Amino acid sequence: MIKKIDHIAIAVQNLESALETFRNVLGCAREAIRIEEVPSENVRVAFISIGETKIELLEPMSNESAIAKFLAKNGDGMHHIAFETDDIEKETERLRSVNINPLGLPKEGAGGKKIMFLHPKETNRVLLEFAQKQH
Repeated sequence: MIKKIDHIAIAVQNLESALETFRNVLGCAREAIRIEEVPSENVRVAFISIGETKIELLEPMSNESAIAKFLAKNGDGMHHIAFETDDIEKETERLRSVNINPLGLPKEGAGGKKIMFLHPKETNRVLLEFAQKQH
C-alpha cells in the first residue's frame, strides 16, 4: 500500500550550489539536511526535510551515472517522484498485475531504503520510485 509521497527528486550539476538555493527558498536550517552517497545509483544526494516529505537533490558521482546522462540531456530539473510503501514486493506484484513493469528488481537506495523504479514510458513520462523503509 502506498502511504505517502516520500520525496521529490531534482537532478543538479552542483550539489552545494543547489543546496544553498533550496535552503534559501525553503528557509530551512542546515540541520534539516542530510547528505550521503548512494553507490548503487552512483550519486551524491542531499535530503531536505519539509514536514513528512523531502526534497532530494541528486548530483552524479561520475559521467556514467544515470543522473549524469539525465543532466546532459535535460539540464538541472525535476527527476522523479517517490512514494513510500510498506511492502515493495506486494507493490511490484500489484503493478505487474496491471501490466506496469518495474525497471529491474528492488535494490538498496538512499537512507538504506529498498527502492524500485517505474520507467517513464509506462507512467505518462514521469519517472516514479517506490521506497520501503528497512526494519
